[in-house]
Amino acid sequence: MVEKRYEELIAIINEADYNYHTLDNPTITDQEYDKYMRELYDIEAAHPELARSDSPTQRAGGQILDDFKKVTHKIPMLSLSNVFNESEIVNFDSRIKKEGIDPKYVCELKIDGLSVSLQYEKGKLVKAATRGDGIVGEDITNNVKTIKTVPLTLKKPIDIEVRGEIYMSKEVFNQINENRKKEGLDLLQNPRNAAAGSIRQLDSKVAASRRLECWIYHLPNPEDYGITTHMEALKFMEDLGLRVNSTNNKLVNNISELLQFVEYYTENRDSLPYEIDGIVIKLNSLPDQKKLGYTAKYPRWATAYKFPAKQVLTKLVDIIFTVGRTGQITPNAVLEPVIVQGSTIRRATLHNEDYVKNKDLKIGDIVSIRKAADVIPEVVESIKDRRTGEEKDFEMIKFCPICHSPLMKKEGQVDYYCFNQNCDRRHIEGLIHFASRKAMNIDGLGDQIIEDLYNLKFLHRFVDFYKLKEHRKDLVELEGFGEKSIDNLMTAIENSKKQSLEKLIFALGIPNVGEKTAKILAMKYETLDNLINADFEELINIPDIGEIIAKSIKDYFNLSFNMEQVNGLKELGVNMTYTGPKVEVNENFNGKTFVITGTLEKYTRDEIEERIQLLGGKASSSVSKNTSAVIVGSNPGSKYEKAQKLGIPIWSEDDFQKLVEE
Repeated sequence: MVEKRYEELIAIINEADYNYHTLDNPTITDQEYDKYMRELYDIEAAHPELARSDSPTQRAGGQILDDFKKVTHKIPMLSLSNVFNESEIVNFDSRIKKEGIDPKYVCELKIDGLSVSLQYEKGKLVKAATRGDGIVGEDITNNVKTIKTVPLTLKKPIDIEVRGEIYMSKEVFNQINENRKKEGLDLLQNPRNAAAGSIRQLDSKVAASRRLECWIYHLPNPEDYGITTHMEALKFMEDLGLRVNSTNNKLVNNISELLQFVEYYTENRDSLPYEIDGIVIKLNSLPDQKKLGYTAKYPRWATAYKFPAKQVLTKLVDIIFTVGRTGQITPNAVLEPVIVQGSTIRRATLHNEDYVKNKDLKIGDIVSIRKAADVIPEVVESIKDRRTGEEKDFEMIKFCPICHSPLMKKEGQVDYYCFNQNCDRRHIEGLIHFASRKAMNIDGLGDQIIEDLYNLKFLHRFVDFYKLKEHRKDLVELEGFGEKSIDNLMTAIENSKKQSLEKLIFALGIPNVGEKTAKILAMKYETLDNLINADFEELINIPDIGEIIAKSIKDYFNLSFNMEQVNGLKELGVNMTYTGPKVEVNENFNGKTFVITGTLEKYTRDEIEERIQLLGGKASSSVSKNTSAVIVGSNPGSKYEKAQKLGIPIWSEDDFQKLVEE
């Protein structure tokens, strides 16, 4: 199986390389390509006997077009290794420090275009070449000469080779597509492909009409000019009249400054007039670069952080069904693992039958994945033109996958439910929720332990958590439980009795009552008895509590089983009173809505949100005309810009602190 997968990966990557580098017609996304390459590297590391000399891991590009003359690079044009999240950037920094180096880095925007080598003799441009396979490229001199940002003559009569990136601006790309649309022509796919296709036109007049641009970012042999740092090399090339992105390049002194640079451009990349797909990180000291050297494919002293893709493609392997604590049946996508915004995604909720059918999802589809609100994995759509005919249609199950009871819909709802009050999965999920960190926070009770204790009949209702001490002798005999861990668990259970009322309300699992709603109710009613006795009309008049939530609350406490649990918890000493800070109405905050953005220094985001709530205000995640003020830290990003456009007051952390103290 390993041998077969290895050969399959090589075929996939070679085909992708040919389509991308030679035909300028990519057939898979960068994220898919990176995933396959990583898998190939992993196989070769685990099975070195399988490694082929022509493996894609041994080369840097693709084949060469016969339409252009071939150019052999005097110094190979190597590509860069990739990192995909903050921890991988930190690991890159740690590897350099282990070599006894105190690193300073140059951060550069990774322009999404086509790499080029420019060769000057006595200050005159004599040759321009693509990267090609890293050793041999294509002569594109005539076309490059049409690019106005590439000087035909330098300010000094010097012999030099420099390297950079040819690209098409967003404005030009949009203008070209508008014209092509009017003429009934196919639209250009994206600025990167448009630039690559333009520079490979045999007629240089066509290339000239595309108004391409170029940034220069690398000097292959800086030591020949007495240069000792990369920043010096950039300045040297700029002084020669070459176009260097000095406005956005930055020398950073440590990993903290590096991560701040990455965070800023992750949030603000869309404001640039050209496309970037990441940040290039280079060790500034040239002697230290030389000390670290190269692998067969990459320099060890540089890497490229690739921005988290807003949407990536992967395969929908299967659709499975889970039962929630309310009995709701949820279809879930089982995905080929894929990196989305820096984390590996293997599962995503598909919500309900209608959601799957409306999106026309089939098992085996290639699907687009994103993180909703940058947090929750979401299946956006299936890629219909990638279907092979082997995909399987989705079928909604008719019986509970756990207790096999018939499934039914509630009136006016699209979700199916298991209505069996004795369904084991419903009980287990409810118990897991009760003990979770945001609810009663019983440390030492993971999901699997709760399920095991349920199956052993030690846990069935909420009150059973507080009776576990009666089963101490039995627990000690279980695998993974010792005397000390039992002591810690009993202490955690006892401590959970002291949790404030909002934690208990959330833990009870009242349908539609989340963490924030529980806090609103606890602060309003102060005791659970007051909430239980609140009438419907009173509930619906509380801000953010509508008819659906109010009905859920009344329905929950009208069930005798639920009230038996509440009374049992009360008898066992579980706190039923709100013990958190009280609302202190402040005219700067009362009844107002606030948005928090940027990197905070004096407070955490949760601390500010809680303080706003305690002063009678409300925190929101998005800026609108109803926003009262935006509280900003460093590198605030698009929310700050939107607030400026709408004329919404901007507060610093110091402003916030001053107004709170008033």
